[in-house]
Parts: sequence; structure tokens; C-alpha cells
Amino acid sequence: MANSLLAIDLGTRLGWALRDPAIRITSGTENFSNSRYQGGGMRFLRFKNWLTETKAVVGNFDTVYFEEVRRHAGTDAAHTYGGFLATLTSWCEHHAIPYQGVPVGTIKRHATGKGNAGKDAVIAAMRAKGFNPADDNEADALAILHWALAQAGGGR
Repeated sequence: MANSLLAIDLGTRLGWALRDPAIRITSGTENFSNSRYQGGGMRFLRFKNWLTETKAVVGNFDTVYFEEVRRHAGTDAAHTYGGFLATLTSWCEHHAIPYQGVPVGTIKRHATGKGNAGKDAVIAAMRAKGFNPADDNEADALAILHWALAQAGGGR
């Protein structure tokens, strides 16, 4: 049986791509914005629940890959990314699922040939592979998944 892999573009509007054991690739986005009546930690609790529900549907993930961001536009973005990263890595540790961050430049270089490619170029590269990402978050998750598959020799 093939490995199931989950690729995530971490953020409030989170992009995801999944290669399941049947070698089907699905992808999408999830919005983890808080309403004005929710505490700051609710987005991370909802993210954790989403991970658990997704794992229940798939059965398990052999590895989770995520976009490793080293620079943020502002303090709020850095805090939000850090919260998602802490939630993801602790969840993976709890479930004994290996995880790996992939630098932004590595993802863009693999997808487009340029490490500093813009969002539109990554979207176009994923469309050229036959996908129809709704936005740059979903396109980034697909690009992460394709990078992971190429590393394992199962790229498409």
C-alpha cells in the first residue's frame, strides 16, 4: 500500500493537499479565522480537531509536510504561524506521525524553477499539473505535496 501524505500551508486560511493510500490526491483550504466572540486559542483548537477528523477519514498519515516560513510580514502573522506550528508538531508527536518543514524557496524552486517565484507562478504551475487550486494557499500545499512525492521517488 502506498504512503498517505499530508501537506499543509500553515495559516489562518490554511491550504492542504493529501495523497491517500489509494494514491488519490485531493486538496482544499480551511478557514480558521476567529469570530469576535471567540478567544485567541480557538483557531488552534479547531485546527487540531480538523487534523484529528482528517486522520480518522484517511486512517493515518505516514508523514506530514508543512511550509517552513522563516520571515513574516508582521508580529501578528508570526504569532499566528507559531501557534499553528506548535499545534501541528505537538499533534504529530502525540500521534507518532513524522513531520517535516520545507523551506518556502525550496517549494517554489521545485514547483516553478525559481526560488523567489510569486504566488501566481505557483498557482500556474499547479494548474499545469492538472489541478485547479482555489487560491495560493491550496497551490502551495499542492506544491509541498509534489516536492515530498519527488523526494520519495513517487512524483507525478
